[in-house]
Amino acid sequence: MRLKDKKILVGITGSIAAYKTPLLIRLLKKEGALVQVIVTPNAKDFVTPLTLSTLSGNPVFSDFFNPIDGSWNSHVEMGRWADLFVIAPASAATLSKMAYGLCDNLLTTTYLSAKCPVFFAPAMDLDMFAHPSTTENILKLVSRGNKLIEAQTGELASGLCGAGRMEEPEVILEKIVDFFSKHETMLNRQVLITAGPTFEAIDPVRFIGNHSTGKMGFAIAEALAERGAKIVLISGPVNLTIQHSNIQLIRVHSALEMYEESIKYFAESHLAILAAAVADYRPSAVSATKIKKNGGNMQIELEPTTDILKSLGANKKNQFLMGFALETDHELENAQTKLIAKNCDAIVLNSMKDKGAGFGSDTNKITILGRTHNPVTFDLKTKKEVAEDICNYLEDKIIG
Repeated sequence: MRLKDKKILVGITGSIAAYKTPLLIRLLKKEGALVQVIVTPNAKDFVTPLTLSTLSGNPVFSDFFNPIDGSWNSHVEMGRWADLFVIAPASAATLSKMAYGLCDNLLTTTYLSAKCPVFFAPAMDLDMFAHPSTTENILKLVSRGNKLIEAQTGELASGLCGAGRMEEPEVILEKIVDFFSKHETMLNRQVLITAGPTFEAIDPVRFIGNHSTGKMGFAIAEALAERGAKIVLISGPVNLTIQHSNIQLIRVHSALEMYEESIKYFAESHLAILAAAVADYRPSAVSATKIKKNGGNMQIELEPTTDILKSLGANKKNQFLMGFALETDHELENAQTKLIAKNCDAIVLNSMKDKGAGFGSDTNKITILGRTHNPVTFDLKTKKEVAEDICNYLEDKIIG
């Protein structure tokens, strides 16, 4: 059984294509999956909860509260329970609600709470499917990491023929199976990742920092979590949130706090990726009160922060240690020196000379240096794609 003990949450919306979903549930169960079903109120016009409950082996949820005993059907628990959430069919109305965060029923509320990968299979008449609003909603959902199961062309319930037909249950099953087979290559490996900047206090108001947004580190964490890894993500001050339930997020401010958390979790990690832009220096003394402007120059004495990458390299046993290097000149030479000096297994090099790379961008251009191979340079890509390249590299080096 290819999906043994995988927890699959199936969402069904108000579309005639809902008649296909009982077969999908049956196929999932035959592959060993644990299936829980959520339906929108309109979906019950097309397929009965009794049928779905019989096939899934579990009660079917539709309302926020149980009408019999008044108990609460927790969308949070269901969203965190699932290894994968598949919404099939996904009607035009539900796509719109998902895209804009409108949670007026249990299904869309659970969607907003889900930490697992979400697949959605659109189904509607061809004019609705071709409407610009539907196209925009689908693109928006895909841009956020949701997995599109593309609608097919064929005969529709209206009698018309065109695009908008929900994909067949057998094909949806294979996409789910394929997802798990490709995305569990790092199953249960413990991974430590650092991300974002550090803020080194001058006084209660001011700090020394940098322009790092944390996007690269967060993207790597999400990519590895999708492959089954258990992530401890230690992040400096950034405006980002995690999506996957396999990620434990620890927020810190200073280099010292990041060092203490990194040391704490490194010993139990199989892999550590230090993508954070940690401050190299901090003020020697921090004022307890705001330093008032007096019209003259101000001098701040700085002292070095603890080198986290070097400290982990010195304490490394069997872990694979990857660092990051952002350079402005002599890039390869400086990255190679860092690779050896910090006892790393690999260094991901960014050059500030490359347009679209570095802090604040949604794209990046990297070169990976290792101890046993020549530098490998990748094209400019989105940070999500770069994260996949880094994951593929790590799989090759760790798993072989």
